[in-house]
Amino acid sequence: MKGLFAVTEWITRFAYVNLLWIAFTILGLGVFGLFPATVAMFAIIRKWLRGDVDLPVFKTFWELFKKDFWKANGIGLIFAVISYLFWINLQFMQLNDSTFAQWAKIPLYFGMLVIALTLLYVIPAFVHYEAKMKDIWKNAFLVMLIHPFHNVLMILGIVVSTYIMFSLSGLLFFFGASFLGFIIMGTCYHAFMKIAEKQEALKKKEEEQTN
Repeated sequence: MKGLFAVTEWITRFAYVNLLWIAFTILGLGVFGLFPATVAMFAIIRKWLRGDVDLPVFKTFWELFKKDFWKANGIGLIFAVISYLFWINLQFMQLNDSTFAQWAKIPLYFGMLVIALTLLYVIPAFVHYEAKMKDIWKNAFLVMLIHPFHNVLMILGIVVSTYIMFSLSGLLFFFGASFLGFIIMGTCYHAFMKIAEKQEALKKKEEEQTN
């Protein structure tokens, strides 16, 4: 019964934060609310992962939404520019059949894959690290680069979860954003913790050598 209650409690949490994500996205007129709401949702999921499961969700969501509104929209603007460049590259590759274009597809696809994987780490890195914006992007790229297993795990989780939720459309409304956010934030958080452990071990080793 305790296990069943715990599962029900977590289902309720995910559904509630997903509805808040939808509501605050609409509150920000969609375009301006999407990324602040997403950042707030990721920050709450991170707090859950750290064991703070009894936090006041609505109050915390609202405070985070206001606090990071402009920074989150700055991230959103960069995402939009990168998405537009992706679209231009895809159009170029589809419309151009020259030999050069065929050879250019390989590095273009590879570069787009690297950038897309980096984007998955940006918002988790933003809510996890207290750093300047340029350092957030640098950290996201470096973590993505040194943790290929996490990349694969994250992509598989996103694909499988998306397939299930589209197959059962009711799940998409209640868990579409929050559960995908949990997969992304959970995977990134594990990678961040692995890096922190390595840094701590290296620091201890250096201190031992100094002493």
